[in-house]
Amino acid sequence: MPPAFTVSVPRLQTDRLMLREYRPGDFDAFAAHLADPESVSHLTVRDRASSWRIFGSHAGLWLLAGAGWWAIESRETGELVGNVGAFFRDGSKVMEVGWNTYREAWGKGFASEAAACALAYAFDVRREPKVHAIISPSNVSSIKVAQRIGLVDEGEVAFEGKLERSYARYRESA
Repeated sequence: MPPAFTVSVPRLQTDRLMLREYRPGDFDAFAAHLADPESVSHLTVRDRASSWRIFGSHAGLWLLAGAGWWAIESRETGELVGNVGAFFRDGSKVMEVGWNTYREAWGKGFASEAAACALAYAFDVRREPKVHAIISPSNVSSIKVAQRIGLVDEGEVAFEGKLERSYARYRESA
């Protein structure tokens, strides 16, 4: 890659977390998460090759759309605890937020903290008028995260051959 080629992924901080660019050393934890049936019970279990394609596409979204996914790192320990995104799906003009925390980090409030930070970035920095999250109706923990960050259930949406729920929030007017 030529030395002049750069892509900037904004780094964001909360009291406990650093949202940062994906790094090659993050991949093993990412792939282990996607291979764990309990961790991805509302998604799809992935093999290592599929995980690599997802990892690369998450990182590459920054180049294509100026929005994408961050690795979530604990500021206290430096450990990777999950990932969070503020991104666009193909053909969508509405920014989506998504989050995953690795099983060892469950129950610590990291998903809500990281998702709130990504939402603030979408509204305060990017000035997006609306942000939504697509969540399986059976994913109670993600629904609770969505509600904690102020997303409201807007109803059913067809997504990847299933009926899911769309939770959304609009940017407050100045």
